[in-house]
Amino acid sequence: MNIIIIGCGKVGATLAEQLVNEGHDITVIDTDADAVKHVTNICDVVGIVGNGVIHSVQREAGIDYADMLIAMTGSDEQNLLCCLIAKKATACVTIARVRNPDYVAERGFIKEKLGISMIINPELESANEIYRLFSIPSAIEVDTFARGRIDLMKTILPKDSPLAGMTIKSALGRMSGKILICVIERGGEIIIPSGDAVLQIGDKISFVATRKDAGSFFKKAGLSNYHIKTILIIGGGKISFYLAQKLSEVGFRVKIIEKNKAHCEFLNTILPDDVIIIHGDGSDQNLLQEEGLAQADGVASLTDIDEENIMLSLFVRSGYKAKTVTKINKLNFEGIIDNLDLGSVIYPKYITAEMIISYVRALENTTGSHVQTLYNIVGGKVQALEFSVRASSAVTDKPLSELQLKKNLLLCCISRHGKTRIPGGSDKLEVGDSVVVVTTDRSLNDLKDILA
Repeated sequence: MNIIIIGCGKVGATLAEQLVNEGHDITVIDTDADAVKHVTNICDVVGIVGNGVIHSVQREAGIDYADMLIAMTGSDEQNLLCCLIAKKATACVTIARVRNPDYVAERGFIKEKLGISMIINPELESANEIYRLFSIPSAIEVDTFARGRIDLMKTILPKDSPLAGMTIKSALGRMSGKILICVIERGGEIIIPSGDAVLQIGDKISFVATRKDAGSFFKKAGLSNYHIKTILIIGGGKISFYLAQKLSEVGFRVKIIEKNKAHCEFLNTILPDDVIIIHGDGSDQNLLQEEGLAQADGVASLTDIDEENIMLSLFVRSGYKAKTVTKINKLNFEGIIDNLDLGSVIYPKYITAEMIISYVRALENTTGSHVQTLYNIVGGKVQALEFSVRASSAVTDKPLSELQLKKNLLLCCISRHGKTRIPGGSDKLEVGDSVVVVTTDRSLNDLKDILA
């Protein structure tokens, strides 16, 4: 597809790089010449210096024959205006990043009246991901499919785990619920396992299950599946706002520590009364202890400084019981970050890119089984995709055991008529199903692509 991205900031640059890797032709626009140069240096894109709101600049970028325009500038209003101008001039698909909390409730109205195909709020989506992580304390990653009915979770097999040394078949045979282990990370190795694979202490295990069945697995694996009630949030940005609001709605006790006094006063006026706002430096160990760090069940390090977030999480994990979530904006040192004991780590830029790539893949296939949801897991080396089966094909109405599937690929879950299950060899895919696939193949656009 021919795609124009307006805005070459952190999110725009990451998105451009990933869409190029997906095989699309990308043109980027930004008023900052250095930002454009940076993106053109890191990936094979066309760069234009200019204001993406201006129609003549959009025409220079090829809007007349573009399939999609994505507006990712720092201004919500500019993003909406870019999309509106592109939509009035052409029939291309438009996507706008809109971050202001005031616009959240109006997203449906804005999409309909301005003709925008997709509105994405990275901070809101990041808050939703952190909420899922606090809802399942034993998981270090949680990705949701089938409208929340089933999760892909990652955990680490602890020391003295009863499952260590057992084959997957033996380990899961003891479970009362249905569990499917999809990926094992062991050192630098990535394994799409069979039932004969042997589990080892320290394995990072990604598995599919309902939340009820997941609780049984955590218990059998020797992990404490405690409930989180009290959460300390460091930093009062947009992610913290959305997260505190959501946590408060379901009864969590929430406290935010924020450096800027004026912003503390602002948060105090817009957040529920039961959310406590503290003016102070969240990196001050004495302040953290005074504000109940020892009693906290969860700590989210969400400042704008990656290094501060990393140090805060390392400090908490060095001597406190709380589950930690660490926000990372830069991707430059991801390999090093993966080796640090930070608990759960979120990358807002990845979240945005995954949602847009999922949308792009769905557009590329409008007749077969399109992609509903896409997650990059294991540092982007593995993808988990949810397909909607919209028509009969070579993979439908046949027992799964008769299908010749590609290597390093698993069918993890089938959702049908509101019910989900882990499939066996006798199960068949039917029109109307949603199907979750985990694979190292990064080119799947249709469910038929799973065949060898």
